Amino acid sequence: MAKSYWLINSNRSEVKRFMKNDKSVDGVFEYMFIDTGTIVGGLGNKPPVMTNTVSVEIDLAREIYERLLSKGWSKIEKNWN
Repeated sequence: MAKSYWLINSNRSEVKRFMKNDKSVDGVFEYMFIDTGTIVGGLGNKPPVMTNTVSVEIDLAREIYERLLSKGWSKIEKNWN
């Protein structure tokens, strides 16, 4: 499974997961999946409920990631099973 990068919004109610497509052939179709999820219960007790997935080119995913960081989102590590 590909490594994922997680962000959480400032009020800790929503997460985004960025994950590179690991099924691309020879790097021709390199893109990232961006999943959006809602926190249920306390963070760490249960995994977020993932509600939406989009795929974008890697450069656009980087821009989105940086934009979210500049708007107050924080990096987190996955801490649930």
